[in-house]
Amino acid sequence: MNTSAELRAAMVDGLTGDDAVTDPGWDRAARTVPRELFVGAYFLPEQGSGPTGYRVVREGEPGWLEGVYTNQTLITQLDGRTRPEEVAGGAVTGVPSSSSTLPSLVLRMWHQLGAEPGHRVLEIGTGTGYSTALGAHRLGDDHVTSVEYDPVVGRAAAAAIRAAGHSPRLVIGDGLLGDPDGGGYDRLIATCSVRHVPYPWLHQVEPGGKILVTLSGWSFGYGFALLTVTGPGEATGRFLPGHTSFMTARPHDRPPRQSITLLPGDERPTRIDPGTIATWTGSWVAQLAAPSAERMGAGGQQILVDVATGSQARTAPGPDGDGGWTVVQRGPLRLWDRVESAVEEWQSAGGPHQEGFGITVSPTGQRVWIGTEDGPGWDLPI
Repeated sequence: MNTSAELRAAMVDGLTGDDAVTDPGWDRAARTVPRELFVGAYFLPEQGSGPTGYRVVREGEPGWLEGVYTNQTLITQLDGRTRPEEVAGGAVTGVPSSSSTLPSLVLRMWHQLGAEPGHRVLEIGTGTGYSTALGAHRLGDDHVTSVEYDPVVGRAAAAAIRAAGHSPRLVIGDGLLGDPDGGGYDRLIATCSVRHVPYPWLHQVEPGGKILVTLSGWSFGYGFALLTVTGPGEATGRFLPGHTSFMTARPHDRPPRQSITLLPGDERPTRIDPGTIATWTGSWVAQLAAPSAERMGAGGQQILVDVATGSQARTAPGPDGDGGWTVVQRGPLRLWDRVESAVEEWQSAGGPHQEGFGITVSPTGQRVWIGTEDGPGWDLPI
């Protein structure tokens, strides 16, 4: 049986391409910090179950340590309350609400942030504490502050970080408000997604400092951005390559879903293939156009329901059987009109991946655009 150190080294050695650990300091951190301290038990999805069931893998069980050092995300909480240590046995269902992100992404984010010794870093979302411990190992305990919203998750992370031999500053609170004691940070890294960049971050990171964050929304489109703070409340940045997603920060999550009844409305042919908004970047564009809507459905049969107004849009195959599609809309917001126009603008620009987008933040608003700042764009909900 391989030891923890051997499995850890093999995991790091197996990271290649964009995930390769090229900085010697981060390489040492990845080979030193024991991930098993942070995931003494975790949930794994049961394949083929519906709704998704999760089984618990506990410390000492066959495959537990090997799972810890597999490059995968390990779920550590369901529904904002259920931890694997609390489950007696058998499969459980729920919505993942906390996890240990796959190590390759954690390390890649630290690389992309460009944090160097001497930088003060604010981390939003301590989670299990694994990322925090890596940062503390590389940068020093006194240069890392991490904020966790959930006190139960935060206490468990604090114990694991101490067991790993580190003592960064840990705060329980709303990370969207930043550090309650103020700013002066050189870098900010968020391990949750947000609907817009919180303005306290833009006042706590010094001009010239960097913010690395995933923007998302209620339709689960994602864009991973690196911003440079240009002044108090101001920043500009670009979105990065890849397919990065994180759980939504709880204050930015959608309200509890009400029962949905699809009602009659105005019907017309749609100018775009509805399946476009089921793709990675297509869903991102649709979400920019209709930020308060939730998207459901699959392929060409899509449903949009606006959380704020109850407006609806749903697509279906056209009556002629020629491969066309129709859309039915009702309510004060013509959701499909907005989505359709945004998709057409995106396609006219060449249909780029998110890395073809940028973001500008000012005290009066936040705008995501394609290509250049004067290109097509959409305001984020504030």
